[in-house]
This record gives sequence, C-alpha cells and structure tokens, in this order.
Amino acid sequence: MANRLAGATSPYLQQHKDNPVDWWQWSPEAFEEARRRDVPVLISVGYAACHWCHVMAHESFEHEGVAALVNELTVPVKVDREERPDVDAVYMTATQTMTGQGGWPMTVFATPDGEPFFCGTYFPRDAFQRLVTAVSDAWRNQRDAVLKQSAAVVGAIRQVAEKPPANPMHEGVLDAAARSLVKVFDKEHGGFGGAPKFPPHMNLLFLLRHYQRTHDDEVLDIVRLTCERMARGGMYDQLAGGFARYAVDGTWTVPHFEKMLYDNALLLRVYVHLDRIAGGGTARRVAGEVADFLRREMHDGHGFISALDADTDGVEGLTYVWTPAQVDEVLGEIDGAWARYLLEVTAQGTFEHGASVLQLPEDPLNVQRWLDIRRRLKEARDRRPQPGRDGKIVAAWNGLAITALIEFGQVYGDPQAVRLAVDTARYLAGTHIVDGRLRRVSRDGVAGAPAGVLEDYGAVAEAFCAVHQATGDGEWLTLAGQLLDVALARFADPAGGFFDTADDAERLVSRPADVTDNATPSGLSAIAAALVAYSALTADTARREAAEQALATVAMVAATHGRFTGYACAVGEALLSGPYEIAIATEDPADPLVTAAWWHAPPGAVVVAGPPGAPGVPLLEGRVYRDGRPTAYICRNFVCDAPVTALEDLVAGLG
Repeated sequence: MANRLAGATSPYLQQHKDNPVDWWQWSPEAFEEARRRDVPVLISVGYAACHWCHVMAHESFEHEGVAALVNELTVPVKVDREERPDVDAVYMTATQTMTGQGGWPMTVFATPDGEPFFCGTYFPRDAFQRLVTAVSDAWRNQRDAVLKQSAAVVGAIRQVAEKPPANPMHEGVLDAAARSLVKVFDKEHGGFGGAPKFPPHMNLLFLLRHYQRTHDDEVLDIVRLTCERMARGGMYDQLAGGFARYAVDGTWTVPHFEKMLYDNALLLRVYVHLDRIAGGGTARRVAGEVADFLRREMHDGHGFISALDADTDGVEGLTYVWTPAQVDEVLGEIDGAWARYLLEVTAQGTFEHGASVLQLPEDPLNVQRWLDIRRRLKEARDRRPQPGRDGKIVAAWNGLAITALIEFGQVYGDPQAVRLAVDTARYLAGTHIVDGRLRRVSRDGVAGAPAGVLEDYGAVAEAFCAVHQATGDGEWLTLAGQLLDVALARFADPAGGFFDTADDAERLVSRPADVTDNATPSGLSAIAAALVAYSALTADTARREAAEQALATVAMVAATHGRFTGYACAVGEALLSGPYEIAIATEDPADPLVTAAWWHAPPGAVVVAGPPGAPGVPLLEGRVYRDGRPTAYICRNFVCDAPVTALEDLVAGLG
C-alpha cells in the first residue's frame, strides 16, 4: 500500500513518501485507525537535515521486512518536528522522562489515545525489529501493565509542564544567571560544557547585554573567546560562511554538518553586537560572511529555507571535507602546501578516512593570497555533489532571520540586507497570516496546515517591530500588535505565563508550556521580547507588564540555570535598561545620527527614524527639527532627555 506522505508540505515527510512503511501523517484519522485495529501507534519524529534520521530510514524504513512488521503490528505516524513542535515537545518530554535523554530520530510507541508507553531514539535494524515485536506482544498480552505505564508517563509529562513559582526577573536574578554561565565556561576552547558542543548564541546575546550594564570584563572575555574559537574551528564554513549545527567534540573541530537557519540568524546577531560593543576584525568579518551566506544559500525568493542537510548522497560531510591530495589537485603543489598548513589539512585528517574539516586557526599574513585560494577551493567544492535542502519556510525562524538582518543592515549601513528582510516580512504577512492567525510553515509560496505556535507569534512580531524601526512604516507596527493580541488572547495562561499552543489548538496528551530556551528561543522568551519591543515603540504599558509577568515565570530557573534561559535573560536586560526609545527626526534614513543610534544602542533599545510626525509611528509624534537640523530624542521608561542635534551628544546620551 502506498503511504500517505506524497502530498505533505514537509520535505522530511516527502523523504519517506516511497518507503514500504505505510506511513500516516499526524492526524486524528491515524489514531482512529489504531483504535479500529486495536494496535499501538508508532510515532517517528525527525527532521530533514538529521543524519541519524537518514540512517534509521535507510536501515529500517526502506527495508521490506521491517516495513511489513511495522505495518502489521502498528499504525506508523511520521512527524516533522519542525512543522509540529508541539507534538515533538510532548513526546520529547516523555522520552527524556523514560530514558534520561532525548534526540532525533525519536521513536515512541503510544496507545490509540496518544499516550506514550515506550520511548527511545535511534535503533539499529535488528534491535528495532525486536522492539516492534516486543511492544506488540506487550500490547496484546500485558495490556493492563502497558496502560499503567502510559498513565504514569502522561502524569510525569504533566508534572514537568508545571511552572515554577513566579518571581520578578530583577537585577539579582540576571547577575546570578551570568555567574551560573561563568561557572560552566570552557576557559580553553570557549563555550559551555563539553562535547557535543552547541553554539550558545542566546547565552552570548545575554552576556553582551549584561556587559553593557555591568562592564564586567570577565563576561566580555567569555563572549570574545567563544566567538573567536567557533569562527576559527571546523564548525564554521571557512569557504562559504555559515555555521554548522554543532561540534561533535569540545574544540569546535568536527561539526555535525547540517546548517540550520535559526543558528545562523542568532549567531549573526551575536557577531554584529560583539563588533559594535567591543570591536574586532574577526567579529565584523564573520558577521558579513554569515549575512552573505543567508542571502546566497538560504533564501528561495520567498523566504528563508530551514536547513542544509548534514548528508550528501547519504554520506555525512561529503561536500565539505578535504584530503591533502584533493587540496593539491585544485591548487597545485605550492599553493596547496600553503593552504594545507593554513587550514590544518593533514595526512591523518580530523574527520573520517583521512579527510579533514577546514579550520583557520589564525588570519593569514597574505590576505589576498588567502582570498584567491579560498575562491578556488570554493569553486571546486561547488562542483561536488551538494547537500540536500529543507525548503520549508518556518515562520519563527524567518522572524529570527529578519531581526538579525535588520540589525546587520542598520549597524553597517547595508540597504540590501534591510530590503531582503523587508521582502521576507512581506512574504510572511501575505502567506503565513491566514484569517488573522499565523501558519507555522509554507513551501513554494503556499502555506501549510500546521498552526503557528507561541514562538512563531513572538519571533514574527519581534521581526515586524524591527522592520517598523528600519522603515518607519506604521503598517508593521500594526501587524505586530495584531499578532500580540492573538498571543495574549489565545496562548496566555490565566495562572501566569503562556502555553506553547493556542487554546483552540489540537488537544494533545498535555498542553506544552516550556519556559526554557533550547535550540531556539522558547515561545515565552520570544513573546516577551516582542512585547518589550512593541511597548517601547508604542508606550503601551500593558504590553510591558505582560512581558514582565511572562519573565517572572522563568526567573527562578534563570537564577540557577542561565544556560537554558539565555534569550529570556537578554529580554530581562532590555527591561532593566529601559529599554531606551530613540527617535530621530530626519528625512535621510542614512543620516549619521541614525547609524550612531544603532551602533551605540543600549540593551534592547528601539530606534526609529523618519520625518517629524510620520503617520503610524508613535515615537515620531510631536518630534520636530531643532534649529532646522535632524534631531535625536532619547527616552527611557517613557521619559525623554532634551533633544540633540550633534553626533557626540547623541553618543554621550546613550552611554
């Protein structure tokens, strides 16, 4: 029987459409079928760029014998975790509760009511076959024990979802969060903890804002070292720019080669802010290269795609790694020897089969020679088979990219970056907002069915606030306000904080409400960031209070586990700063006052420029030229200083 994935929006589901496994998409009909047949549901969760998902697919889901067993004994359901983060969150909590760890592919067996009773991740073929048989036998012959187990797991999931007591996110909480990061900092290689090592972008954003408030040099040194080591290791693409998902080691040498939109968007912000706060050639270079990577590799003409795969033709890293012979073949013996030394390509290799991942431990003295060699290696690499692309557009991640590109474009005076961000925002507004509600994903210009979750509303609303600042167009502020209205009406928890799904969304065995930041900002952190920006742009104190109440639900976690609350703490620093509201009356969007305001902005500051009294721009209401010259107005907590026209006075006012 042909499975039911051929019409899916998700590229990950599309990868499985020709499997002999009779896959169902996540739907009530799948669980009804399990109920009708009286068999368990096999819920298999992954994503398109996941290497071990591919491995399990090749070993098990493409195998006729395994498929026959799965089809006979279960109703198999395939889920793209990026399309359905709500489903993923519930069953990941179950997996972590049962096994102490999680990851993808995630393999869950559940009752026809969706209640999980056995969870795991990757299973080799023989082990998976034995598992399917054992689960089926338990379902038939030990039903009471299975149902008791599922009830216990569901109870544990709901207990995990319970929020900690609320506590204001005050200065002491943020100071404690920063110290908790200092304690786990890797002083030799940068980052936090050991292998595998993920780019701690949200922690770095928080620490940069924390430094702006405290001028704690130890905190700034943490950011500098981490950013330097990440950019010089193999996790960063030395030829084309862009960061891989994580390093499998503790030294940033060997990456897991997939490149995710959200990582590169958040890291772009980190390197921009590191450069403007502390200076440094590496930070500015990397920011420019990552922005170019996003423009060149990740934008499909509508919006930013989700990921580039870890695998090429089923082989991890095939596109990216080099042997000494391959380098010499492209560059010749003399340039090859120089490049091998510079990029640490050795006979032993740093990856598999004597191949090396390119690193750049130090800047070459002969920059022009390096740029020529880099170009030649890149052109040769482009002729290799290329990794697959996950072409779906995720609302939240595009919101992160829009905000990053606005900040990059405004700080460095790059109107092309701003235009791309604005065009992407228009796509989200025109395609992802349907009947006033956000859709999570689209592909090829068509919105998918999954409803937006809280992180979508938060990240897109924050992005629309950023576009409003860059363009002075009131349309974006109105759209941001409408999304926040929906979030407050549909996602808010009457007991405090927010749920990740709307009150009219599909009911799962538990309504997820994760307060911690993971690979991306939590829904709570994202919505708090948007509420803070919107309140600063509009003087809406109710929205500010909603942000403060949201952050209060995560403050106790932040004080002791800052590593898992980076974005929330960054928002907390913005609130502690004011945030500043900077309005510049000018006809010239490239006015030096505008550039200086973005360059010297305190944590979370909003900056709007435009002609005095521009319609739809609250921060420009009543703003006039002083002595006929462009004029800057600096406000904080809705209280303004005297207007200034001199550049040095603006900079001093932001210090």
